[in-house]
Amino acid sequence: MRAIIAIVLFAAALAACSPDNNDVTGSIGNCARKLYSVYNPRDMKQCVGACIACDRGVTTTCSTSCTLKGAR
Repeated sequence: MRAIIAIVLFAAALAACSPDNNDVTGSIGNCARKLYSVYNPRDMKQCVGACIACDRGVTTTCSTSCTLKGAR
């Protein structure tokens, strides 16, 4: 019985650690397209600008996020 409870708790903890699906509704993409006529997520200035405006981020976290996504 303890083993079953341990397995269930482990599975629940593991499921909680899975990455979230970013922007399921596509609202960030729509927001970015409203800001830039031709939105290029690989352009650092556009990526950071869209992150700040659409995700309500700050420059530091947005630039880190954009760098990790491949913006230059």
